[in-house]
Amino acid sequence: MQIVKIKDLGKIVTGKTPSTKKPELFGDDYPFITPSDISSYNVYHIQNTERRLSEKGYLSQKNKLLPPKTVCYVCIGSTIGKICLTKTPSFTNQQLNNIIVDQLRYVPEYIYYRLRYETPRIQSIASGTGSGKAIYNKTAFEDYQLEIHEYLLQRKIASILSTYDDLIENNTRRIKILEEMAQLIYKEWFVNFRFPGHEKVKFVNSELGKIPERWKVISLGDICYIEKNKYKEPEHSTLPLLDLARIPRRSLVINSLGSSCELKTSRIIFRKGSVLFGSIRPYFHKVFYAFCDGVTNTSVFVIKAAEPATVSFLLSLLFSEDSVNWANQNSGGTKMPVISWDVFKTMKVILPDKNLLSKYDTIVTSFLQETCVLNLKNLKLKVTRDLLLPKLISGKLNVSYLDIDTRKQENDT
Repeated sequence: MQIVKIKDLGKIVTGKTPSTKKPELFGDDYPFITPSDISSYNVYHIQNTERRLSEKGYLSQKNKLLPPKTVCYVCIGSTIGKICLTKTPSFTNQQLNNIIVDQLRYVPEYIYYRLRYETPRIQSIASGTGSGKAIYNKTAFEDYQLEIHEYLLQRKIASILSTYDDLIENNTRRIKILEEMAQLIYKEWFVNFRFPGHEKVKFVNSELGKIPERWKVISLGDICYIEKNKYKEPEHSTLPLLDLARIPRRSLVINSLGSSCELKTSRIIFRKGSVLFGSIRPYFHKVFYAFCDGVTNTSVFVIKAAEPATVSFLLSLLFSEDSVNWANQNSGGTKMPVISWDVFKTMKVILPDKNLLSKYDTIVTSFLQETCVLNLKNLKLKVTRDLLLPKLISGKLNVSYLDIDTRKQENDT
């Protein structure tokens, strides 16, 4: 191994936020990565971001453009150590220092994993700066020293670990496709009223406008209820934790589960098949389908369908932008809006006839079953990858003698 400073791995670029007073700098052309876009500490590639820059945004700071395979590292704020690789030309804000790796000497994927291994130490150094705000300045970041394997071994280590992350990304894409298909069918059938046979259906007046005959306007509380089953030791101690912080935003892809002991109070349990809805700051759009039994906190509604045939409809309804917006608009509080169940259950809902609900449930239940399987596979893949990573980086697991196909890294380089 050789000792190398981060600044000698390639070009270091600190990101920058374009002026928000110039909306024309934002658009759809280039991902604009901020710490909140990196959803956890084990994100691999990143491509989808909350905001994107336009061509004008690119021209305003083209010296900050990051090519694919740039290693992006959060150095300011409460989430120091979040890390990702760019997949397409991208920009970041000023909280990230970015390494455009010299690919003639170093493998970007290896550098990504090497820095992930180093993150606990970097976090410890940053928290001890005494500045009052966690920060790891650019000079300290550039001068940080890493032990780097020789090039061929870099490729082998990157090949092993990236195989797991590639599988995780593939499973994640499949979940996203299933999620989008369910929402498209929901919108087409229950919002646009273009369900099978709609041409022959009569429409009637209702308090929410014209709706198909035999459909009803009801309150949310008529088709579901919340459970507040308290956590009990030791009965529930082995259940995984899926608290508000871990519930993903606008996604049915889970990044990680925790241990129930991480929470000391306000713990409740949920059962597989429940819909979890984040009641604090509803605009974060934290709505999730429970693919296993688990533990959460009381700031999450554990919502159960009153009838099994309405589970898929209930999830799609609560996951929709309309429901999330309604919850946000009817929340109490200003600094931290919170929707109460007593208010949320009064939200008016258009309920389709039982025949159509059954058809929708048959289709979407198969989607949900597959997302459950894929989420569980991803969690197992992450556990294995995270066991291998420190052993490979530290050299405790020697792979120098293994005949590993590294053509992916060679071709990418």
